[in-house]
Amino acid sequence: YGIFTCNGILFNHESPRRGETFVTKKITKGLVRIKLGLDKKLYLGNLEAKRDWGYAKDYVECMWKMLQQEKPDDYVVSTGETHSVREFVEEACKVLGIDLIWKGKGIDEKGIDKKTGKTIVEIDPIYFRPAEVDLLVGDCSKANKILKWKPRTKFSEIVKLMVEFDLKKEKEN
Repeated sequence: YGIFTCNGILFNHESPRRGETFVTKKITKGLVRIKLGLDKKLYLGNLEAKRDWGYAKDYVECMWKMLQQEKPDDYVVSTGETHSVREFVEEACKVLGIDLIWKGKGIDEKGIDKKTGKTIVEIDPIYFRPAEVDLLVGDCSKANKILKWKPRTKFSEIVKLMVEFDLKKEKEN
């Protein structure tokens, strides 16, 4: 039909606008609410699941670059690095000034606020996925080479943007 069609295989693209059903938003919003005294605990599933989390704004730039090419093509849009759910929790705690320590193992593991001694993160088996993929990472080398695109926003910056957004939003409510 003569249609210019590109496919972008986008790995997890995060931003402050992320929906509340996604684990990243659940973490940032949950920890903000705990920090503000609005909630007591955050319940999560597999802390060891690793994902390739990038910044949505960077990924939109890559999509735009795809559409500027002479010929349409397919590209993987990712960071090429992974971080665990545990790392996401720890990074969000750093932003909030929470000194988190882990105690226990498996489903009995708990995240404890070192300052208060209170358990703020617990594992709930209900959040384990039956078909969990332990590791998801993309290879964006084609986008790097052809589009001259690389993600600019680092993992810690993404978490900070999300936490600060949720903190501001909760304080306004």
